Amino acid sequence: MSVFPRAATRPMIQPRAARARLKQRLGRLAAHLLLLVSIGIIAFPVYYVFVLSTQSMEEVVVRPTILRPSTHLVANYITAWSQAGMGRKLLNSLVVAITVAVGKIVISLLSAFAIVYFRFALRKVVFWLIFITLMLPVEVRIVATYQVVSDLGWLNSYVGLTVPLMASATATFLFRQFLQTVPGELAEAAQLDGAGPMRFLWSILLPLSWTNIAALFVVLFVYGWNQYLWPLMITHTEEMQVAVIGIKQLVNPELPQWNITMAAAMMTLLPPVLVILVMQRWFVKGLIESEK
Repeated sequence: MSVFPRAATRPMIQPRAARARLKQRLGRLAAHLLLLVSIGIIAFPVYYVFVLSTQSMEEVVVRPTILRPSTHLVANYITAWSQAGMGRKLLNSLVVAITVAVGKIVISLLSAFAIVYFRFALRKVVFWLIFITLMLPVEVRIVATYQVVSDLGWLNSYVGLTVPLMASATATFLFRQFLQTVPGELAEAAQLDGAGPMRFLWSILLPLSWTNIAALFVVLFVYGWNQYLWPLMITHTEEMQVAVIGIKQLVNPELPQWNITMAAAMMTLLPPVLVILVMQRWFVKGLIESEK
């Protein structure tokens, strides 16, 4: 008698398990297909720019479009390097991107530290005033900022290129959210050991913030590297121009050499890509481990 229930239930359990495994496999397949489509949509324009940078002008204008690399890669890149002065412009972009990223991180960390650990009047009002500046990008306040930089004599200089871009409400907010997750017992223990505020920040909070700093550095480096409007306004010599402006200079309205322009675009694209590849492990850890 005990044999019949087992015989009756076994055929029901196996189809359920098989259906669950099939659902799981279909879900994974759909996720992978979605990822592949997304990668294709994002990567194809970059691949097309690279293809154009390896072709001659005759190959660029031919129809249908040739979607395979050609043999003019070295010649096009040498021409773009010399015509646009990309060596100096890439150096300027690197200086601007690193200075802006480091400056934003230092200022934002100090601001968040003061807001979280110091009890002063209108502390929350100050934080929300900083946060409201997210609605005021550089383009909105660019005339007033330009006037201030001009009065200070910072036009056509690294100081003028970097200092107006250093304040960051986003980074201040993210550091504030992280510091609020740090146990208060650490601050009490530091006080008992006789550590001052800056010693507490340097010895305890800073080591805990490295993953957050790495993630923010990648984002802020790309932000500083891609600046176009502000450097275009305050620089008037080729020695102080950035790489993005160099691409614009290669676009001749009468007879654009798209292969040379795309070669300059690829040279401009490589440094931020290298930064992302080198720091991707810390970037991912900063996004995953931070309790924002």
